[in-house]
This record gives sequence, C-alpha cells and structure tokens, in this order.
Amino acid sequence: MAVHEHPHRSSGLHSPKSAVSALSDTHTARAYVFASLRLLTGFVFLWAFLDKTFGLGYATPSGKGWTDGGSPTKGFLSGVAAGPMESTFHSWAGGAWADWLFMLGLLGIGIALIAGVALRLAAVAGTVMMTLMWVAEWPPAQTLSDGSPSMSTNPFAEYHLIYAVVLIALAAVSAGDTLGVGKFWAKLPLVRSSPWLR
Repeated sequence: MAVHEHPHRSSGLHSPKSAVSALSDTHTARAYVFASLRLLTGFVFLWAFLDKTFGLGYATPSGKGWTDGGSPTKGFLSGVAAGPMESTFHSWAGGAWADWLFMLGLLGIGIALIAGVALRLAAVAGTVMMTLMWVAEWPPAQTLSDGSPSMSTNPFAEYHLIYAVVLIALAAVSAGDTLGVGKFWAKLPLVRSSPWLR
C-alpha cells in the first residue's frame, strides 16, 4: 500500500508562508542594519559638533573650543598645503561665516540622522561638506611633518567620500523609518508637499 506525502512536507518544497516569512525577516534585518548605520553616522557628526564647540579634548584640545573663542575651521583650512583649492580654503579659514556654516552643518546633519528625519537634505548637505573636506585633504597633497609626501592614504577612496556615499544610501532606503521618527515626519503636511524634505 503506497504512502502519499503531503506536498508541503516534502523536503524539497517550501510553503508560501515560509517564503514570505523569510522575506519579511530579511527586510526587517536590513532595516535594522541601516538604522544602526544611521545612528552611528549621526553620532559621528554630532560628536564632532560637541567636541569642536566645547573643546572636549579629543580632536579639539580643552580650552580651544568654539565657546572659548577658538575657530572650528581655522586650523584645518589654513593647514591645506596643496590641491586645487588651497588658496580658496586659506581665505575661508577662520571666517565667521565659514565657522557658522560648518558648525550648523555638523549639528543639523547629526540631529537629522539620529532622529531619522530630513535624510535627503542631510545627504545633500553632508555630501557637499564631505566633498569639500576630501578636496581639502586631497590625497596627493598629503605631506609628512618634514614636508615629504605621504603614501599612507588611499589615492581616491578616502573616508570623507565613504561618509558621503553612506549619507546618500541612508536617504535612498528611508533609513529613518526604523528606530527613528521618519514615518511620522513623512506624514507632516509640509513634508508631503515638499518631498525633498523627507
């Protein structure tokens, strides 16, 4: 007497429910990975703002923060030693407008990423900022303290460009919808009428 197996119990077949569940699990895992990347990247920008504002003793020495009268742009931009925008960066170094734009950019991008809102705007602003910083640290322009060229950096894939691509990716996948208030933000009338604010 023949025994007939139920088709969904066969070792080679999967039920539609299990396929949907696997797809849902993958989507959820991806959403949490991008949300984690968003939060970490947001903390990078927000921490840079706090350190440069208050001189927390990391990249900015204690007593030389913005609140102590220091300039967040002077040291970096005046130190550009070569590259296509060397003289331009020198003229910007320490300017009040440059300090304010840079610091508001760090703060705004950091808050947007951590909250999960205005990711498109943050991606545009952050990409402009990171591209300018990449040009300021133009790989061929890297020099050692004795003036000789440094070969320690990648000639193209430098971390500022990686941050720019990360910002674009986070906006593209709506990474603020998980562990953020992106869904609520997208429902606001102003944001619905101006998709570039999403």
